[in-house]
Amino acid sequence: MARYRILLASAAAVPLMLSGAACSSGNAPNPVAAPSSAGSGVRVTLTPASAPETMSEAGSTLLQQVMGAWATGYHRQYPNVVIKPAGGGSTKGIGEASAGTVSIGASDAYLSSGDLVKNPTLLNVPLAISAQQVNYNVPGLSPGTSLHLDGQVLAGMYDGTITTWDNAAIVKLNPHVPLPSTPVRPLHRFDGSGDTFLFTSYLSTHDSGWNRNFGYGTEVAWPKVTGAKAESGNQGMVTGCQHTVGCVAYIGISFQSAANRAQLGEAELANRLGQYELPSQASIDAAVASFVSSTPTNETISMVDGPAPGGYPIVNYEYAIVSTRQRSATTARDLQAFLHWIITTGNSPHYLGPVQFQPLPGQVVALCDAQIAKIR
Repeated sequence: MARYRILLASAAAVPLMLSGAACSSGNAPNPVAAPSSAGSGVRVTLTPASAPETMSEAGSTLLQQVMGAWATGYHRQYPNVVIKPAGGGSTKGIGEASAGTVSIGASDAYLSSGDLVKNPTLLNVPLAISAQQVNYNVPGLSPGTSLHLDGQVLAGMYDGTITTWDNAAIVKLNPHVPLPSTPVRPLHRFDGSGDTFLFTSYLSTHDSGWNRNFGYGTEVAWPKVTGAKAESGNQGMVTGCQHTVGCVAYIGISFQSAANRAQLGEAELANRLGQYELPSQASIDAAVASFVSSTPTNETISMVDGPAPGGYPIVNYEYAIVSTRQRSATTARDLQAFLHWIITTGNSPHYLGPVQFQPLPGQVVALCDAQIAKIR
């Protein structure tokens, strides 16, 4: 089970005090000149080989929709290359990439130190900027109402200490909203999930009790709470919340349209400064900008609960988990070319707009290419 606790003094844990930015993710990525420089003396291949190639992908359901679009667009440009995407959750993506059963593992969570001990050849390469929303099904609210929620209240809803929607702690955050006595029904992911990693990271940064007792990870030992339900995948969370009055659920932003169609409410979440924000382009950009210059060369970083004014508190890089050791030089070339295409051409609004993702900043694109160049 992938389970962690936040250690505030450790640089390897979720970084909580990073600041400063080189650029905003709202800008289009800066394409790397062909042939693309990727660090000292290394280059990234920009085009695949001419021979037929089939590559497989599995993992994050948050990334699944855009991965399908990327696969289609790339095949249209290079008909000899076929990419077969699949879902299954981030834990599956990391596991299958580690085992070598897929070419690319997709994950909303970066690799843990344990993953790297088991397989030191793995890389986590950001592909785009994502975010996570918190949705709910609370009867009687006026249309367009966005409840204010913070990490402590959400931790109480998920550990069973807050049991109804008119609890004093929720009322305090929403003094002008008439809240019903409807029981709280917390939904969580059944499958090992990067969404769970992100959500529980947010709970752990805001609530010391949650961090101490449950920690954060792609899987956690969820408290036994009356009315709690486990769902599979982001679509399962949307559907489950739609059919569960009183639900609260964490859902990846690529399912924002699905959540809207299901008429679910969307929370404004408290950031570190006590500001309440929806996951808009502006609030995501503000959050990411505060981490760009602090992103390390291996690009392993949490961007949960950043320091930026107006920043949305749950943002993340969507990662490709790949091995530096491929079965042949041709496969390595083709994988390099596809990943570089994703972080440049694939970061256009045509691909990212429908799933509400944001493009990688140019400085991060350069870091990605430096990692991609290690694939052999």
